[in-house]
Amino acid sequence: MALVDHLGITVSDVERGRAQFHPVLTALGYEVGTEEEGGISWFRGDDTEIIIFAPKEDTGPHVHGRVGWQHLAFAIESREEVDRLHGVAVDAGWTVVREPKLYPRFNDRYYASFVEDDNGIRIEFMHNPPRES
Repeated sequence: MALVDHLGITVSDVERGRAQFHPVLTALGYEVGTEEEGGISWFRGDDTEIIIFAPKEDTGPHVHGRVGWQHLAFAIESREEVDRLHGVAVDAGWTVVREPKLYPRFNDRYYASFVEDDNGIRIEFMHNPPRES
C-alpha cells in the first residue's frame, strides 16, 4: 500500500493535460482510472494515484520556485529508460528543462532529466542505483 494515496494536480485545460500526462503516465505503467467532467485519474497497482483537475478559476500557470509545487520525481530502472521517458514526454509536448545527464552534485550515479508541461508542472525521471559494495 502506498503511503501517499493520490496526488491531485490542477491544470488549465483537462484535455491538454490528458494529451501531455497520458503518454508519460502510460509509459510508466499507469492506466486510466476515472474520467469525469473536470478530472482524469491514472493508477498503477498500489502506487500513488495521479489525478488532474480543471481549475475553478484561471489563476495562470504555476511558477517553478515559488511557494507550492516543486517537482515530482519518478524513480526509473535504468539510464536508457530515463532517456526513453524523456523522449515520450517531449513528444507529448512537455518542455525540456534539463536534458538527461549525470548530476554529480547529488552523487556519481544520479542520472536524470526534467520536463515541464504547459502549466509549469515539473517532473523528473531519475535513475539512482545503489552504490556497489
